[in-house]
Formats: sequence, C-alpha cells, structure tokens
Amino acid sequence: MFYKGSVLNLIDIHSHILPGVDDGSADMKESLNMARKAVEVGITHIFATPHHLNEEYVNVKSNIIDRVVSLNESLKQSNIPLTIHLGQEVRIHRDIFTSLEKEEILTLDDNGTYLMLELPAGNVPAYTQEVIYELLLKGITPIIVHPERNKELIANHKLLFELVQEGALTQLTSGSIIGLFGKNIKVFSKRIIEHNLAHFIATDAHNIGSRGFSLQAAYETITKLYGIERTFFFKENAELLIQGQSPSVDRPLQIKKKFLGIF
Repeated sequence: MFYKGSVLNLIDIHSHILPGVDDGSADMKESLNMARKAVEVGITHIFATPHHLNEEYVNVKSNIIDRVVSLNESLKQSNIPLTIHLGQEVRIHRDIFTSLEKEEILTLDDNGTYLMLELPAGNVPAYTQEVIYELLLKGITPIIVHPERNKELIANHKLLFELVQEGALTQLTSGSIIGLFGKNIKVFSKRIIEHNLAHFIATDAHNIGSRGFSLQAAYETITKLYGIERTFFFKENAELLIQGQSPSVDRPLQIKKKFLGIF
C-alpha cells in the first residue's frame, strides 16, 4: 500500500477520447484538445473506452486497437505527454460470450483480465449475476462502470452489494462525487465509498466542457471526507491495473437505508 507522500501517476481508466467513434470526441482535433486538458490537470495515462453494443454504437476490438495506435502517434507528434491505453465500455448483453469468442470484446490493455462492463441506465438485467459469474470463471473480472447512476441500484442498494460480493469491481465517476450529476447521485456515491463497494474513480470524460477531466477534484473531495489513505487506495488500484497486478479489495458492506428511507 502507498502512503502519504508517495508519488503515483494520475490514471484515468474510463474515457471517450477516441475520435469519431461514439458520443465522445468528434475528431482528432478534439481528441488532442482533450489530451491537453487531461495533461493540464495532471493525468498521465488514459484508457480509451468507447461504447460497444449500447444500442447506438458498435466498436469492436480490432477497430479500437487501430485507433488507439493512431491517437498515440498523434500525441507523440504533438508533443503531448499522455499515454492512451486499450479499453472498451461493453454494454452487458446475453451474447457477450459469443462476442468474446469472436474477438470483438477488448479487455483493459488487451490482457484478458479486466473488462469495463456497463449496465443500462434504468435497470439491472435479470441475467447480470449469471454473466458476472461466468466472466469470473473465465478469469475476467468485470468492472461495473458508474453504478451510482443506475436507477435500479439507487433504489435497491442490496443488489450492488451482491454484485460486488460475487466478485465484480466498480468504478465511480469523478463528476458524481463532486456533484455534477445532482445531489442524490453524489450522496449515493459517498455511501458506495463508505461501504467498500467502490474500487476505482474515473472521469468518463466525453469532452473538455461539462463532461471533462474532474479526476483531481474528485480525489480532493475524497481526501477531505475520508483521508489521504482512501485517495491512495483508488489511485493505487488504477496504477496496479497498468502494472498488470490485482487491485486492492476491501470487504464489502451492505448499505442500510436510514430513517424514513433517506440514504
């Protein structure tokens, strides 16, 4: 474990910085502007995680790899000190294992170990736990992205606990922690952290404006609320992903609703 005074890279494991593939960066110019903004706030490494099979965008593994190579070359030519890593934000679906067999799914850094898994915004499909179980059997650990913004998880805290207890990891959005998505999501994010149900913080950046790189601001908030050790927990876990090592996981706790159902 890293302690106060340790120097860690600032790593963003969730972004939509690849140009022209989804609702993130529109073109290479915008991607380079996003990269410059990320560097300004201290970010050194970013995982490009374009949407895949979210009912709007399709971004298969081979296409993402080619585009990440191209973006890294452009960053080097523009003298922007940022490294883009391979990733994909995969919407959970029944045929995910067929997609894996077809080499359409891309794990983080293409190492076959961690997969960014997105749930629909409004619900948790009935087959979610089965998919998580089967992924874990294959040696792939799903990282559930922005669970704090899922309506069913907000209403049913026990379900999030069960998913983490089964072996899934989670990634909170930095904007949620600092209140960019509203009070209820901010409060739920805090409860997730307090009950050891969060393992990573990332920006889910789509642009340099309202959906930008608020990672450092989120870490500052976490430090104020929970101390520097909790911030290092999240920073170190992102570092461990890049190093190909297993992130730290604390024993998950159930979130219990407070008096009058206010969480």
